[in-house]
Amino acid sequence: MIKVGCCGFPGGIDSYFRFFKLTEVQRTFYKPPSEETLKKWREKAPSDFEFSIKAWQFITHNPKSPTYKKAGINIPDDKKNLYGSFKPTTEVLEAWEKTSTICNILRAKICLFQCPVSFIPSEENIKNMKEFFSTVNRSDLVFVWEPRGKDWAASLVKDLCEELDITHVVDPFASNPTYLSLKTAYLRLHGSPPGEKTYAYKYSDEDLLRLRSILQSINAKQYYLLFNNISMKEDALRFYNIISEDKHPE
Repeated sequence: MIKVGCCGFPGGIDSYFRFFKLTEVQRTFYKPPSEETLKKWREKAPSDFEFSIKAWQFITHNPKSPTYKKAGINIPDDKKNLYGSFKPTTEVLEAWEKTSTICNILRAKICLFQCPVSFIPSEENIKNMKEFFSTVNRSDLVFVWEPRGKDWAASLVKDLCEELDITHVVDPFASNPTYLSLKTAYLRLHGSPPGEKTYAYKYSDEDLLRLRSILQSINAKQYYLLFNNISMKEDALRFYNIISEDKHPE
């Protein structure tokens, strides 16, 4: 099963629901919407539409990240060390409870944890990751994790994901995932092949045909493909048409 969508709602939410059956919600990372807004999204969406949720940045990012400023969030100086990096703090755990509630309202199956480049494989970070993923209640969610930067060795990522039963998220033009929880591949397309994250890029037909070949090399039962580039809506629809011609379900 191959599911194709975008990061966000390019073109507006009403138009998006007409063309796609999957989205990765971005607002939940910056500043979670109200429960009323979330319920309206779920009611407005087709019954078979799937939301995947990007976990609130309080879990993964520390307050030095510019994403806090973008969200209009100001953390007092004496509390900045209590946020991000999967720290075993009340603040992080409360952020998870909020994220979990969002997943429940939107009936999400996937929760993405995207880490910044500054989240390096230090002893403390790895310890925090292990404690977080081993103790939080994931219900029936598939947890997927996207480490950033070049410090994470593939062997370490594989060992962590296997131990904690989380799917390794990659840009498929850059690398293949090292471990898939429940044989679920979650792939985020950030821009220019062979994997340089260049948002201002439109995929060529050749790129999309290559992407189809890459999927064939990944041993998964289900594939989530999330486009995250400047022409994401158009590119996602073009790829959807390619796999539809192959008689793949969406």
